Amino acid sequence: MAEATGDAGTTGGAAPTAPELLDACALGVLRLNGRFLALSEELARPAGLTAARRQVLAAVLRAPLPVAGIARGMGVSRQGVQRLADALVADGLADWEPNPAHLRAKLLTATPAGREAMRRISPDHAAFAERLCAALGGPGRLTEVVGALEELARAVEAAGGTAAVPESPPGTR
Repeated sequence: MAEATGDAGTTGGAAPTAPELLDACALGVLRLNGRFLALSEELARPAGLTAARRQVLAAVLRAPLPVAGIARGMGVSRQGVQRLADALVADGLADWEPNPAHLRAKLLTATPAGREAMRRISPDHAAFAERLCAALGGPGRLTEVVGALEELARAVEAAGGTAAVPESPPGTR
C-alpha cells in the first residue's frame, strides 16, 4: 500500500484517485482498529481478561457457539479462537458442552465466573459507549457509522477482497 497523507495523498487540489482513497480508507480503519484494541484492553484489564479473551467470551454470552462460528463472527482464524477458548476453559471462565448439530465441534459456553467477569466490564463499557455517542452527536449518528462500516465490509468483499480468513497467519505453519 502506498504512503498516504492526511489529505488522502492528493496534491494541488486534484481529486484523490481511487488508489489514494483506498490507502486513506485502509489507514483510517487500521488506526481505528488500534484505538479499539487499546480501549478493549483497558476495559478488560480490571476483570482479569485480555481484549481477545473478552471478545471470545462476549460471543458466547447469549448462546453457546462452536469455535468456527465464533471465528467467522469475529473475522479471525479458527485456530486463534481455539487457543483463546481453551485458555478461557482452563481459567474456569468458559466450558464445553455437547453440540447436537455436530458430534466433534463442541459448543463454548460462558460459566458463571465468565459471566461475572463480563458484568464487571459492563459499567465502564456502557460509560464509554455513552461518551462516544455524545461525541458523535447521539446514538443515531453512531448507528449511521456502524451502517457505513458494514457497507464498506460488503463492498470490499464484492470488489474481490478476501472474505475468508486464513486458518493460520502466513509463516506460522
